[in-house]
Amino acid sequence: MILVDAQGLAASRPNRPLFADVSITISAGDRVGVVGINGCGKSTLLRMVSGEIEPFAGVVRRGRGARIGVLGQNPVLPAGTVRDAAIALSGCATPEIWRAEAMLDRLGMAPLIAQPTEQLSGGQRKRVALAALLAGDWDALILDEPTNHLDLDAIRYLEEWLAAFTGGLLLVTHDRHVLDRVTTKVLEIDRGHGYVHVPTGWNAGSGYAAYLAGRVEREEQAAVAEQVRKNLARTELAWLRRGAPARTSKPKARIAAATNLIDAKADAPARDGDLGLAASERLGAQRLGSKGIELTGVSFAWPGGVSVLEPFDLVLEPGDRIGIVGPNGAGKSTLLDLIAGRLSPTAGVIDIGRTVKVGHYDQLGRELDPTKKVRDAVAGDKGSPSIDDVTLMKRFWFDGDAQFAEISTLSGGERRRLQLLLTLLEQPNVLLLDEPTNDLDLDTLRALEDFLDDWPGIVVTVSHDRAFLDRTVSDVWALDGRGGVRPVRGGVAGWLATRAVPGQTVPKTSSSKLASPTAIDPDAPRKSSGEARPTSAKSPSTLKRLLAQAEKALDAAVSKRDGVSSELTRVASGSSSDHARLATLSEQLAAAQTAVDAAEEKWIEFAAEVEARGIDVDARD
Repeated sequence: MILVDAQGLAASRPNRPLFADVSITISAGDRVGVVGINGCGKSTLLRMVSGEIEPFAGVVRRGRGARIGVLGQNPVLPAGTVRDAAIALSGCATPEIWRAEAMLDRLGMAPLIAQPTEQLSGGQRKRVALAALLAGDWDALILDEPTNHLDLDAIRYLEEWLAAFTGGLLLVTHDRHVLDRVTTKVLEIDRGHGYVHVPTGWNAGSGYAAYLAGRVEREEQAAVAEQVRKNLARTELAWLRRGAPARTSKPKARIAAATNLIDAKADAPARDGDLGLAASERLGAQRLGSKGIELTGVSFAWPGGVSVLEPFDLVLEPGDRIGIVGPNGAGKSTLLDLIAGRLSPTAGVIDIGRTVKVGHYDQLGRELDPTKKVRDAVAGDKGSPSIDDVTLMKRFWFDGDAQFAEISTLSGGERRRLQLLLTLLEQPNVLLLDEPTNDLDLDTLRALEDFLDDWPGIVVTVSHDRAFLDRTVSDVWALDGRGGVRPVRGGVAGWLATRAVPGQTVPKTSSSKLASPTAIDPDAPRKSSGEARPTSAKSPSTLKRLLAQAEKALDAAVSKRDGVSSELTRVASGSSSDHARLATLSEQLAAAQTAVDAAEEKWIEFAAEVEARGIDVDARD
């Protein structure tokens, strides 16, 4: 059954086309992800499809009687309590009111269920609107950034819910795990054109994998076309230079034009980490000395005695990459504000090194003058941007005409991208990122990840984006929502595994810096004999042996994957690529990555049980 059929859609802003001739059909069972750089028109497309605005061109047809639920970027709630708003928006009949209440609890809104809706923040309003949609009965859902403002537990639940949804789905999100798990096809908007990617072959089942494969193929074809174009230009240039010496200014102009054509770079910016920037051109940070930031016995409570963080120790040293996870309201942003000096601890000491310069990219973002152009905002008091400024602007997709766009014409995602750019331009050596993936497109996320790969300073990130954390952090600290702060093993997946075990939580503790993500914290408190422990038939020695075997298997799987990846890179970069060999290696790489994922899950399973039972892996049996 076709639920929505959109054909030939087009949209533009003043002096700025967004896209043209974009078509998409959504039937029952289709789960379509929409991706593209900030400002390409993704939200505008969803508003057209949902009927909120009329298409600039084209037509949208909806199935007769189709019930379509819509989650916009900034949903409006009816007056009343959170509970009343969720029930009203869900359309639940009286016997099914419990469904709306259950969804509010799943998305972390149960403590505010009696709160008037006018007192909610923007993120809280969005969670209420999403809970209402999940509780309702719909033939299709249109969701714009549903994972924004959700914690990791809620995102995991939403991912499972959407994967099991049997209706039609049109989804804009920058959460790569959700895209990979949920989508059956992906609509990509790139430079004004729409491309629909449908899974085939090794990437069957994942619309996101199909998008990645299709994009790589398109970029390779563009590279071949560019080489053909340059070869044609060289041929014409050679012919012109062989001509009679008596030729005058007109052919000379053609020669100059041909030379420029050969030397010119492609108009469109490079993507996915291939940014056309040498390592020497990377924007550096101000030099950080041997001392970073040390938090000793730090705790924090709001006026009135409302405790947020119990005493903990944390040492941040040059090169550290720390991820902060925890449920909404646990105090993650408060922790960053303490490190940044925006808040003072209730107890304890924060010792900041003499050379430390903090850059704080928070959820609110800095104020932007809407009358200024992007280039002027970047230049600041300098008058005009420096070479480093221009390099970083290009790196984050402010190139060409985009540098001269008025800030008032930018989309919400583009403004967030500009705010991130301005934070990096200050050249901090301690970078605090609070939910950096909210509202940023996939290309910008990859550019930020690539930027942080060899950035020399300290990075502390609060995020609910698993892919971003996996790529950018080495240690993970968890806040349990009751004041506890401590390091956890196994990264984000390890923390989620402990959350999935009933009764297993992150205990409150004051703990020293975690040496590595695989090292057991010797200072972690052991469970007392009175506490319930997960039952297991395995002896401590058996568990330690299984953990060691799992670690070896994981190392072997990673080594094999990296070997296949290196061979694929070598073959792809050869002067005459062997396409059959490339296809075989691509399949081998997909299989090797699957083996790594399986080995990692097994290691996390044993590691979580070892830690839960308080077994010292370094002790002799």
